[in-house]
Amino acid sequence: MIKDLLDRPIEKRPATLRFDGRILYLLDDAELVQAQLFEGRDLELSDEIKGRLRDQISTDEITPAYICYFYDETLGDFPYLGLRTTNRVTGETEYPVKRASVKDGGFVCSVAGKRRGKGSSREQSPYAELMAGVQVVVAESIERIYNENCQNLGMLTTTDFSVLDRIKAGEEIPLSVFAEGKDDITREIIEYGGLFEFNVARLQGKVTLPVPASLADGAELRRPMTVAEKIFAKHLVVDASKNEVGVPWVETGEAGFFRTDIRFSHEYVTPMSAIFFEDKVGMDAKVVDKESILFFRDHLAYLDKVMSQERIEDGLLDVANQLEVKQRTFAEKQGIRLYGEQMGHRGGSEAICHSKILEEYAKPGMIIIGSDSHTPHAGAIGAVAFGVGTTAIFNSWITKDVRVRVPKSFKVVVSGTPAPNVTAKDYMLEILRHPYIKDGQAIGQIIEYAGPAVEALSVDERATMTNMAAEVGAFTGIIAADAKSVEFLVKERGMDRAKAEALVEGMQSDPDAEYVKVIEIDAATIKPMAALPNDPGNGVFIDDLEGDRVRIDIAYAGSCTAGKKEDMDMYARVFSELEGQGLKVHSDVRCYIQCGSIEVREYCREQGYLDLFERMGAEFIEPGCGACINAGPGVTASPDEVSISSQNRNFPGRSGPGNLYLASPYSVAASAVAGYVTQWVPGQKLQPLGARKLATV
Repeated sequence: MIKDLLDRPIEKRPATLRFDGRILYLLDDAELVQAQLFEGRDLELSDEIKGRLRDQISTDEITPAYICYFYDETLGDFPYLGLRTTNRVTGETEYPVKRASVKDGGFVCSVAGKRRGKGSSREQSPYAELMAGVQVVVAESIERIYNENCQNLGMLTTTDFSVLDRIKAGEEIPLSVFAEGKDDITREIIEYGGLFEFNVARLQGKVTLPVPASLADGAELRRPMTVAEKIFAKHLVVDASKNEVGVPWVETGEAGFFRTDIRFSHEYVTPMSAIFFEDKVGMDAKVVDKESILFFRDHLAYLDKVMSQERIEDGLLDVANQLEVKQRTFAEKQGIRLYGEQMGHRGGSEAICHSKILEEYAKPGMIIIGSDSHTPHAGAIGAVAFGVGTTAIFNSWITKDVRVRVPKSFKVVVSGTPAPNVTAKDYMLEILRHPYIKDGQAIGQIIEYAGPAVEALSVDERATMTNMAAEVGAFTGIIAADAKSVEFLVKERGMDRAKAEALVEGMQSDPDAEYVKVIEIDAATIKPMAALPNDPGNGVFIDDLEGDRVRIDIAYAGSCTAGKKEDMDMYARVFSELEGQGLKVHSDVRCYIQCGSIEVREYCREQGYLDLFERMGAEFIEPGCGACINAGPGVTASPDEVSISSQNRNFPGRSGPGNLYLASPYSVAASAVAGYVTQWVPGQKLQPLGARKLATV
């Protein structure tokens, strides 16, 4: 395999580029978006237009989940189908982009506001744009994974709006404009036109990687480091040909390739990566170190239960099923462990990828990459775990390395004693509404959670916080390994205590480590919270909502974020108390509880939770991703429906067309019984709303 790549011709792009086509402004104005797409109208970048640019465009809006069933050039028909805009006359929400309208419009550049590409790591988003003809992405700020995916595919990105006039004028634009401010490796990836092309040049010796700062002449012997920097230092590849890995220290901004311990992907991503691998490397080529690669069928395990009849008739279910077939076929061919469908059970998967990685594989000090933005879940045990796109996964199968520019770190210190009904989820909803995060200043940084209130959390609860580093827009989230980590490894993994303690040793930040920001939060001031629809950063205290009595139709308790053993303890704690009050799930509410793995399901069985959930009127669902990605029971069916969920994000369309509130497991369980968004107060009698429909006489 490597020999074939060594013989392959590879050249850099031209030093200057001209773009022949139109500029599409993604605005919060349905009429102006439609005018660009369907009337051939070209806009000028006035202050008014810049002020209307859509901020916070998630990858769910660029390519809604059902679009990701496709994994080839067909994606070019679909970019921005989920773009949410406002009708300036009626104030109604509209989705003005139609199939093929971007490709048919001849657009070469797409422009947006702040935090473009937030959310899911799906590389289908920039690939759909690229296949539609978009070559340049311009935005005020760009999320880390989306930006890397663009670079890996050969798309050009910039926050410099002056390029728009040059594109419109048909000028030759130096490639250096798009590489400005980038590290040497990223610059060369841009110059070679993508990550694979760069890696071929790297294998051919055409690329000289930077000398690690700690090995340069005159370098200091020691530098204080955060726990994440310590892990990066252990994994920096010094000389791949000699398998030399590890340096005394790294510093922020230092770019390099880092040796991974675990690489995993799910059925949304594996097929496209497999096609890239077979097309570019060879049909008979083998991946490197298959034992450290894992595949999961978790995202689409329940798709047939919720896909509309119209889409089934359009053939989308058949298209989606091909994802599973391609992944399974490639896994069998390569001899890679695939966590697939449960055999002999009521459907579902063996495990959600994040759940299984933490349950069985992650260890303190590891570097873990996965094809999902919630890969930081494993940071709960002191690992550096982060999401990457399709191209990065595919390249890691060749090299076992991943390209990283060591991010800056900021710390969130949570002190004080929380109320008994306040959870890690409430901490996160408080953190997500902090201006540092809301304004996009945390994009691409590592968030390290610390402080007495964090140290008091179990590993399961810590995973809620590291998981939701994705919603922060962070590179990853991490919590230093400690005695709780040791207990987790011993109790959950059966690991020898001495071995567990050895893994934890040194996996803490140095006292004098540097952070770009320290945010301090008093847990005693936090009350149970809910995030209002459309963004996890819309957090409010539930106290402030209860006067309005926001009625709900659905309560969904689960997902990777909230399908762990301790989450199940929380649902059961609330239900057990309310059962004692003679209450059940409200007659107007459909309540679903979904666990993250078969291990969690069996834990629920052993604890008697399955019987409790059934008595209370909640439907227990086998493991898998579901309502949280609009692909399982618990999704809303119309814009009028309201749901509350313990999942991680509530972007438009994320769980159906209705309004989705986020809350803790305690609050979701209490709301399911009350019939409206509420909190659980231990020992306090709950007052459910009256039923909407009178019983038939």
